[in-house]
Amino acid sequence: MVGFIRPISALSMTPATAAESDSIDKLAAAVSSAAAPLKLLVAEDNPVFQMLLRGILAHWGYELIIVQDGSEAWKILDGPDPPRLALLDWMMPGLDGVEICRRLRATPREPYTYVVLLTARTEPHDLIEGMDAGADDYLTKPLKSHELRVRLRAGRRIIELQEQLLHAREALREQATHDGLTGLLNRASILEILENELARSRREARSLALLMLDLDHFKEVNDTRGHQSGDAVLREAAQRMKSSIRRYDSLGRYGGEEFLFVLPGCALGEATCEAERVRTALGTAPFQVPGGQVRVTCSIGLASCGPHDPQDSGALLRRADSALYVAKNSGRNRLAWDCADSAVAIACPT
Repeated sequence: MVGFIRPISALSMTPATAAESDSIDKLAAAVSSAAAPLKLLVAEDNPVFQMLLRGILAHWGYELIIVQDGSEAWKILDGPDPPRLALLDWMMPGLDGVEICRRLRATPREPYTYVVLLTARTEPHDLIEGMDAGADDYLTKPLKSHELRVRLRAGRRIIELQEQLLHAREALREQATHDGLTGLLNRASILEILENELARSRREARSLALLMLDLDHFKEVNDTRGHQSGDAVLREAAQRMKSSIRRYDSLGRYGGEEFLFVLPGCALGEATCEAERVRTALGTAPFQVPGGQVRVTCSIGLASCGPHDPQDSGALLRRADSALYVAKNSGRNRLAWDCADSAVAIACPT
């Protein structure tokens, strides 16, 4: 390690002028009041420079992780929940800062880690090498405290912008895959899950069940109480159904007041119990709507396939739809299942 320590004169921090310090302090105060402390990794092998950085960076409000060599820095950056901001010395024992940058940028990572290289090198080709390796910025020694603060603030701004982009992307993904009213998966997404679960059931030789549910006489709610009440019923029904199924089941809005459940690993008997649990959750308690309460029941069609049953999604959907038709025509508020080529209705308890 001794060979990597530079003279103290090369490591000293150049103080800012009074005017610079005043303006930077105002900026830091604004940043501190607007944002939470940011985790910052400092990789520096010189104990004197470590002490200088620890004091000034802690004063600026950063949550510090300080290591002495590049191998330890890489272990942290490659581990779970890595710091979003890293200050890496170019020359260190183990891995140098440039090699860490190369490893970081070798594969796309989310969230992004913003890297500032510290170096005593000032030749243009050295700086180009560092930036080409994946560094986002660099600082030459001896460091100026106000310049360090501004460069770190620029990195923090980039990190915050990326956070906004990630949130926007997730919001768009949510809109593309979920129903806007109920928050459940939309038709395309639940059908895609059905295809995937069918493929997995064949591969793993497991059963699969499908429930098709329709809210009984839902049109009357819209006609007599208005569409706002109808929307309230759909939202509440979605919550009741979600709370009634297993964590690894999938539920989506198939269209209008129809919903589709994909139940992996469910044979006919288990699927019947789950369907009854959903039917009871919807029909037992009244729904709160603007201006009062309404009672809503449901009819359910069930279709299942065994581990060696060569069913495709279209056939399974047709069987569930056929069973739903029987349930509705047998008086509603009940479950019917498709068994071979016939559907058997089960009357609800009185």
